[in-house]
Formats: sequence, structure tokens, C-alpha cells
Amino acid sequence: MKNSIAIEEEITLFKKTIQAFAKKEIVDHYSKWEEDGIIPKELWRKLGDEGLLCVDIPEQYGGLGAPLQFSASIIDEFSRLGFNSISGNLAVHSNIVAHYILNSGTEEQKAYYLPKMASGELVGAIAMTEPSAGSDLQGIKTTAIKNAETGDYLINGSKTFISNGQHFDFAIVVAKTNPTVPASKGTTLFIVDATSKGLTKGKKLKKIGLHSADTSELFFEDVLVSTGQVLGELDRGFITLMHELPRERTILAVGACGAMEGALEITVKYLHEREAFGAPLSKLQTIRHKIAEMTTEAKINRAYVNQCLALLENNQLSTADASIAKLSATEAQGRIADGCLQLFGGYGYMEEYPISRAFTDARIQRIYGGTSEIMKEIISKDVLGK
Repeated sequence: MKNSIAIEEEITLFKKTIQAFAKKEIVDHYSKWEEDGIIPKELWRKLGDEGLLCVDIPEQYGGLGAPLQFSASIIDEFSRLGFNSISGNLAVHSNIVAHYILNSGTEEQKAYYLPKMASGELVGAIAMTEPSAGSDLQGIKTTAIKNAETGDYLINGSKTFISNGQHFDFAIVVAKTNPTVPASKGTTLFIVDATSKGLTKGKKLKKIGLHSADTSELFFEDVLVSTGQVLGELDRGFITLMHELPRERTILAVGACGAMEGALEITVKYLHEREAFGAPLSKLQTIRHKIAEMTTEAKINRAYVNQCLALLENNQLSTADASIAKLSATEAQGRIADGCLQLFGGYGYMEEYPISRAFTDARIQRIYGGTSEIMKEIISKDVLGK
């Protein structure tokens, strides 16, 4: 067992690998991708070749078998560098979809999908949200009806706000398999390939931030899936979802911490360079105090999120603690992005300045993965009871 100092040293070196990759493959192209509204799919293979996908998946399934901190550091670093469209979609692929398959899949499913996810050959998505069911997953209407003679299922319905919605090669689809009971007792997860007949990728949705992240609608019309495509237990998909959500919310909190620190870094640099009243902005007391406040908030959130990561690594993280991390870090990210933009003055409102992107990208963090309001409900139930 390596001690924490050795792991920290390895993570520092690993982050340098991420930075080198970003400099070579992303920095010169990211603004164009944001303008075009899409990241090229070949980037996934490059990420896989560099060993930046599914790193905490066991080696037998194509991963590196690295500790969770290494997987989290990828999201952390891309977020700090301001490449939030990439970090968000990577989180879905490596930290969410891959772990659904690892923790709930059959040996055949794990052996087929996970190595191809680690290499970037296959891109994963998860299709939960529907036009009328966002944070309340019990409101889903997509159905998977079993054919009594063949044992296969026909999926019908629609999904929206699907990350990796244009580039995905397969998606984990949440559907009701027993419409006569509440969704919590009659929901099943299915692995559905993008080439399945009847599955249609809708238009790429236009967003106020994360412009190059491919977020889309999906439509299912009599999509045939076999029993071999069921992920986990029949009618117990809701339980699987609830079990995996703490990981998703903690990773979102990690990304928030990285984004906060990145926003502060570029702001501090700007404050040293920009002058007003004959001196750098960094010399003005009101600005110095604002930076002190935001730095304090970022560091406190980082400490708590790191604590949650350690608990998650040991399977000890509660739903409430993950919700606290997600609520606190993403709300702080919004405040800090806004505060940093303010210190840039009019230039902060210009798209050519990265702080403007940090500001618009931050807004979704308080919504996806469970809104701040849902997080408060979960936390209050834990503290006060139902």
C-alpha cells in the first residue's frame, strides 16, 4: 500500500501528462471547437491512446487499475484548464457509464464494453433525463415492454439533455419495464447500441455554455433489445441509479473545484497586469479582499471534496455527504466565476477572454446531476428525517 505522499507525487506527475496532452491536442483548437459547437470524435481515440480514459477500471478490463484520485484528477485538471466541455463528457464516459458496467454488468458485458471504452473505440452515454422527468427520475415515461414469446424488449420513448449525445456508440437507457408499479420498483437499465434500428439521435442542442459538448435528444421507436442487454437486475434499475449517483455528484464537485481554481488563476494573473489609478489592480484593497474571500471559499470546498473522494474510494460515502459536496462546490463555482468576471470589468464580458467561458460553463453545474434544490432536499431528509 502506497502512502499518501507517494500517491500525491504520482498524481502531480500524472497531471503533467494531462497538461502536455492538452497543450499538444487541445489548446490550439478548443476555441474553434467551441465556435463549431462540437469536439471531433477522433479526440476520444487520442485520449485513449494517452491512457486518459477509464483509468480506475481494473487492468483485466482495459483500464490502468489506478486509484480513484487519478480518474478524478483528469476531470479536475481539464476543468482547471478551462476545457469544461471535455471534462464534462469525459466524466460521463469514464466516471459514470464505465462504473455502471463495472459494478452491475455481466462478465460478458464488462469484457466487451470496458476495454473499448478505455481505448476510446467506444464512447458511452447515459440516457436518464426526459422532457418531463429531470431530477425526478420516478417520472420517466420511456418503456421497455417484453415480448412474451421471444423474451426480447421493445423500447419506446424519448430522452433529452444527453451528454455525448452525438458521438456515443452505446448508451445506458433507463426505461420502465413494469408500468403497473412506481418507477422505483419497475425500472430497468439497458445497454443500447447507437446503431440499433429505431434509435434516432436528435439535433445537437444549443446551450449557453459548454458549446462544444455534444448534448442531444434521443428518440426510441420500437428499439429491439435482448435480455443480454439488460444491465443489472430486472425492475431494480432505480436502486442501481441511486447507488451510483454519489459517484456522479462527487465527480461534479471535483470538476467544480478545478474550475474555481482555474478561474482564480487567470484572474490573479490579469490583476497583476491590468492597471487603474496608476497601479496594478492587484494593489487595490477592495480587490485584494475579494480575491481573499474567493480563495478561501475555493480551498474550503477543495478540502471537503477531497474528504468525500477518500470516502468514495473506500465505499463509505453517503448520499447526503455526496449531495453536500455537489451543492457546496457547484454553488461556490457559480459565485467565484461571477466574482472573477467582475474583476475583469468590461473585458470579462468578451468571449475572447476565458473568464467569460468559465462563467457560462459554470451555470449548468447547479442543475445537472441533481439540481441544488434536490440536493437540499436530500440533505434535509438526512438531518431532519422524512
